[in-house]
Amino acid sequence: MSKLNFETLLEAGVHFGHLKRKWNPAMAPYIFEEKKGIHIIDLNKTIVRLDQACAAMKQIAKSGKKVLFVATKKQAKEIVSERVSKVNMPFVTERWSGGMLTNFQTTRKSIRKMSLIDKMKSDGSWDTLNKREKLFKTRQREKLEKTFGSIADMTRQPAAIFIVDILKEHIALAEARRLNIPTFAMVDTNSNPKLVDFPIPANDDATKSIALVLDAICDAIREGLEDRKNLKGGDKEEVSEKETTEVASSETEENSAE
Repeated sequence: MSKLNFETLLEAGVHFGHLKRKWNPAMAPYIFEEKKGIHIIDLNKTIVRLDQACAAMKQIAKSGKKVLFVATKKQAKEIVSERVSKVNMPFVTERWSGGMLTNFQTTRKSIRKMSLIDKMKSDGSWDTLNKREKLFKTRQREKLEKTFGSIADMTRQPAAIFIVDILKEHIALAEARRLNIPTFAMVDTNSNPKLVDFPIPANDDATKSIALVLDAICDAIREGLEDRKNLKGGDKEEVSEKETTEVASSETEENSAE
């Protein structure tokens, strides 16, 4: 459960949609009313959808898989990088590089290039380069870090993708849909929620609104990771208990034989 109530969402402005003339008719089920030309999102529907998204996110984290977060708009960049890095998930906040998912092998090659430059600095081969080569490699490393640094640990395609503003990140959404990767997203009144598996009707422009939804999602991931940790600990205890039982029974058999 997201643990968020109606009042908290209201205070953060999660209910503010776009101007009526900018709306997407597919959002009609999530619109409560129109006020002064602006659509108001039905927060009761937001709570239901957010709870569903959180439950699914918890299960993904519990299974040990990765969720990729995408938010390149300025209001969301800092919030996403700060929250998501705490739960150790990959994220893209600079620029979505076309083919990042659909051409994942090329993405991995770019990440490996970054690792090779780092290796050169540690194994001494960096010192054999001339000044011009060092400058080129440094600039190349900075460029790669900006685009791929936050997904460097993503060794395979993510189990799901979370998007803030599906209109802005339409390429990321299209790639995920093409690969049948489950999609989670904050959808505003100008978006089509039918394109997303787990749409969360919410204001995707206000920093408070974005932060609130992100906190709920990251809390669910944290809970899933905690459950996984406890489950692993439980498995270890079961194994050691089994071993103790086996040792005890073999000792009993030996004593009987004597």
